[in-house]
Amino acid sequence: MQYELTIDARMIDASGVGRYIRSLLPFLGVNKGFSITLLGNEDDLNKHGLLNSDRIRVVECNAKIYSLKEQFELAIKIPTACDLFWSPHYNTPLLPIRARKRLVTIHDVFHLAFLNMLTLQQKAYARLMFNASARLSHKIITDSEFSKSEIIRYTGIDAGKLRVVPCGIDKKTFKLIEDKESLQHIKLSYNLPEQFILFVGNLKPHKNLTTLLKAFDILINEKAVDCGLVIVGKKEGFISGDSDIHKMIENSRSLRERVTLTGYIADKDVPVIYNLASVFVLPSLYEGFGLPPLEAMACGCPAIVSDIASIREVCGDAAYYVDPYDADHMAQGIYEVLSDETLRQYLKQKGAERSKLFSWEDSGGKLTNIFMEVMGE
Repeated sequence: MQYELTIDARMIDASGVGRYIRSLLPFLGVNKGFSITLLGNEDDLNKHGLLNSDRIRVVECNAKIYSLKEQFELAIKIPTACDLFWSPHYNTPLLPIRARKRLVTIHDVFHLAFLNMLTLQQKAYARLMFNASARLSHKIITDSEFSKSEIIRYTGIDAGKLRVVPCGIDKKTFKLIEDKESLQHIKLSYNLPEQFILFVGNLKPHKNLTTLLKAFDILINEKAVDCGLVIVGKKEGFISGDSDIHKMIENSRSLRERVTLTGYIADKDVPVIYNLASVFVLPSLYEGFGLPPLEAMACGCPAIVSDIASIREVCGDAAYYVDPYDADHMAQGIYEVLSDETLRQYLKQKGAERSKLFSWEDSGGKLTNIFMEVMGE
């Protein structure tokens, strides 16, 4: 049977949700009779190579994310023939839509778990949207068992409505790179130091970069470690950014000299930077899944991560765990991994094994099965 699937793809350029959409789309509805309509900007979608299939079409939809306008535009733009509407983020339509069934992906409930980091307006929006998304959707997709438990905790939704589909990695992209010319080119292009600690992600407060900077300061000033810190990720445009890290860097000569903020970089360059890094660090206070450690592992880079439930679920025994609230403990953990070659090789081996367990093809297949479940097949 032929089904018409409509996807809100307006966040295609975003670092997190955008990567999620871009990675899953080639594997959705394959051999299951789905025709796909993407809501978004055709030029943005085309530049990512997402319109190369005759089963995919675009309906222009350019309303700003989290705006009042998007609520009206989504209600109008979702096609009349839509069997299933999937929102890959929690900003699902609140008005009635022309779709027989609807799904939403809620990656995490950070905005409910850390309400103290939001303004009153943001708190009200978060409560409204998360609860409405959970209530209006026939099924809720999330990335981990941890996030599933958090969604139940904060929305009170029935567990039977939730399905866990772990994220994946592109193994053709995230891999060991032995081409010295490519490595050197990226190193020079971004002015990267000879030895460096790497963070990949955005600069939101829950990423906990202030503690990482404190730990890095301890490493270079108290433990005399000769390396840099490279922070790869978008610096602007978030609802809740972390301005403290800019102040910390500006007010410290040693940090100014050794910290590199690359800003957003092309997807194709990220695996090369993982290959160049001495270690990868994810110091987050909260994550729904935590994809970068797996990407680092696949590229042969030892991963040092926060000792929190969601990250343990993803990384298993393939990462070195540190206390995200303790800069001294984090600094000591980074120091041990940098200085102990036996430990480094162990983490590389375990990381390579762990990263093989996650693929976007597998994630897309599981999500497609949920599509079929919702449609009653």
